[in-house]
Amino acid sequence: MNNERVIQFMSARVLAVFFSLALIIGSIGTLVINNLQYGLDFTGGTLIELGYEQPVRLDDIREQLKQAGYDQATVQEYGSATDILVRLPGDDPKQGDKVAGVLSKASTGNVELHRVEFVGPQVGEELREKGGLAMLLALAVVLIYIALRFQLKFALGAVLALVHDVIITLGFFAVTGFTFDLTVLAAILAVIGYSLNDTIVVSDRIRENFRVMHSATPIEVINYSLTQTLGRTLITSITTLLVLAALAIFAGESLRSFSLALIVGVVIGTYSSIYVAANVLIAMKVSREDLLPPEKEEVVDDMP
Repeated sequence: MNNERVIQFMSARVLAVFFSLALIIGSIGTLVINNLQYGLDFTGGTLIELGYEQPVRLDDIREQLKQAGYDQATVQEYGSATDILVRLPGDDPKQGDKVAGVLSKASTGNVELHRVEFVGPQVGEELREKGGLAMLLALAVVLIYIALRFQLKFALGAVLALVHDVIITLGFFAVTGFTFDLTVLAAILAVIGYSLNDTIVVSDRIRENFRVMHSATPIEVINYSLTQTLGRTLITSITTLLVLAALAIFAGESLRSFSLALIVGVVIGTYSSIYVAANVLIAMKVSREDLLPPEKEEVVDDMP
């Protein structure tokens, strides 16, 4: 090992601890004060299906609804470019006719009202509970898997890194006020998978190096392992972020929150694989002996 080529990541581990604590405390505080702006999937509301004679730009419809006072409207295509789905809070039975009337006045052609459906808050509450249980179950499975594949200290580090990523991503939505719907929940579950994959790659290299670097300290082993995996981590993260940035910019309103959740999650997940999971290993005093397979006891034959 050439020390001049090894990046001393762990020299900043104390600063990273304070940085992570500040982000987590700020995120939790914002979640308590502001809460998340839940979408209709969670809160309930009205679904309005409309039909246009000709394809229409979604941004134009959003602007027309905003000018009419429907600031919280979500607009997306379904089926074709002439079929539009509008989601609004509230359960006014006349809301569909009102929206169709507003859009008909602003459009050059007729706007037909196809369907109005109310999604009750009971459905939203059920979805919220199942979404939370899905995240907890994912974390529990991760803990068991990594404990079996590596060692309990690695499992605790990975789970704490995932909890760190989820809390900060939720805090981002609480701060910015972007709508939190099922697509964002799916993005957070994807962040768990992405961050876990990165953490497993780093953990696997740390385990291998602990077994071959007999005279190195845990910090030296971790620094060397992180340096070895840095190129792979950066290439994966940058290429993923390029795709997500394109989605956030060009994919439209319906995928914007989804893309932003993944962007924040990828950035934080890359950071946590280095400065949270590895930091936990050092705090728990991981050693080479923790990773050695248990010695088999020799069976002594007492028969003459």
